[in-house]
Amino acid sequence: STDAFGPIASPGPRVLDIGQGSVARTTMRLALFADIHANRQAFAACLDAARARGAERLVCLGDIVGYGADPEWAVDTVVGLVSEGAIAVRGNHDNAIGVPSDSMNADAQAAIDWTRGRLNGEQKAFLAGLPILREQDNRLYVHSEASDPAKWRYVRDTSDAARSMMATELQITFCGHIHRPGLYSMSSTAKMTSFVPTSGVPVQLLTGRRWLAVLGSVGQPRDGDPAASFAMFDTASREITYHRVPYDVATAAARIRANGLPHWLADRLPLGR
Repeated sequence: STDAFGPIASPGPRVLDIGQGSVARTTMRLALFADIHANRQAFAACLDAARARGAERLVCLGDIVGYGADPEWAVDTVVGLVSEGAIAVRGNHDNAIGVPSDSMNADAQAAIDWTRGRLNGEQKAFLAGLPILREQDNRLYVHSEASDPAKWRYVRDTSDAARSMMATELQITFCGHIHRPGLYSMSSTAKMTSFVPTSGVPVQLLTGRRWLAVLGSVGQPRDGDPAASFAMFDTASREITYHRVPYDVATAAARIRANGLPHWLADRLPLGR
């Protein structure tokens, strides 16, 4: 249902689209999600977990569709949340619904072709109309990275992270795309650090450094842990906490197989790869 997020239903402070008016500076607990990939079971579990942790605004970092078997539900859920104040940006799989991609592997392309046949005109228009990036206060939200968002580059290492950070003046960037959690920071002398965050352990994003937080995937984790991934960020304390949420993997995989999608898309879910 589109009102699954509870506290997010009340309209929040206005946010800034690139190039528009002034920013409303706010203090709130953000729940950040990336790479939902039409996995209803995983996304619903993450929404419940975020609500239980007091989330006040949802941020969706793209790839609402692709791979999974419930694209209609996923899009409708995000549509409803956005109408109530959530932030969303476009991912490469969302983009491929309207602009065919020549860089996807065969399984990904098969899922996009199938998804395109499932979505109605309004759902396709919503995906096509999502911005490629958004900013709020001193934070940038993007699916891939900031240096050339429409090229859909992965942040694999400190070199990739540095390129993204140097492309924006904003202090904190949140992204997804690679389906593995990671945190990168850059000092005032451009010295880079990186580490894999531990689930449930808050990390303060210190003001003396610039940060890039890579979200893991809600719907198709690839770090060896099948549990869905999302993060909470407190804009007052500047603490980010990554969370892993067990969900009904068997049902999500069965839905993929039942809809005739490539079996590897189902087989990989319990493996977290």
